Amino acid sequence: MKVPTPPAASTEEVIHVANFRAALRRFHRQSEQTARRCGLTPQRYVLLLMVKGAPDGSESSTVSELAERLQLAQSTVTELVTRAAEVGLLDRRPSSSDARITHVVLTAEGERRLGCAVAHLSEERYALAEALREVEHLPDGDGPRRP
Repeated sequence: MKVPTPPAASTEEVIHVANFRAALRRFHRQSEQTARRCGLTPQRYVLLLMVKGAPDGSESSTVSELAERLQLAQSTVTELVTRAAEVGLLDRRPSSSDARITHVVLTAEGERRLGCAVAHLSEERYALAEALREVEHLPDGDGPRRP
């Protein structure tokens, strides 16, 4: 079965998509610089963010959950967690319901450094959200464009 070719993108659409991509890159770059100013590597910033920002609100994660959210191999995440724990940013706590499971949580120092980065990136998050709103609401006749 032949997949139909989508219509060519308009110049307006390409401009909005390019603006969004530029905003995304600026956000990424600013996140890296801010993380470093707050005493974190960019990788550790994202790791701490994923632990504290666990979807269930527990402010803790397992290595398996982190591997899924970060889209990294479990062995890679285990190494990241080990190194972050060695420098005092994370603690490991055994699960109260299953001895095979260990939860990762931020230490007070991890909280301090993550809080620094999150606070200093508020303007960049706002700018990225604005760029996303612009690219989501391109006219296609019936409202927001969806894949």
